[in-house]
Amino acid sequence: MPSTLVAQDWSPRDGDRLFDQATLDTRLRGTTITFFDDGQSRFFEDGRYTYTYANDGGTGYGYFEVKDNSTICVDFVTGFSRCDMYVLDAADRLVLITEAGDRFPIRP
Repeated sequence: MPSTLVAQDWSPRDGDRLFDQATLDTRLRGTTITFFDDGQSRFFEDGRYTYTYANDGGTGYGYFEVKDNSTICVDFVTGFSRCDMYVLDAADRLVLITEAGDRFPIRP
């Protein structure tokens, strides 16, 4: 799996809490998270990753790696790569923050 560089320009909000690498890995590995638009990210035990778009809009396949500083990077089989930051917000909700700073809360 190619190594993906982690961006350093994310800006968590006041009240956001970051994860250490081990805690984030334990929280997400082997789970599926659902966003409010019904899209789903699945983090398999063996490092595989899928993102299924809402309303059966297709699925992207790749491999994830949990990094330091509360980030997960995904190398998709198409050659596209991305890194996202995961935080707990002030209301204890898990939130994905993209490199562009967009925030996507995850359903409880």
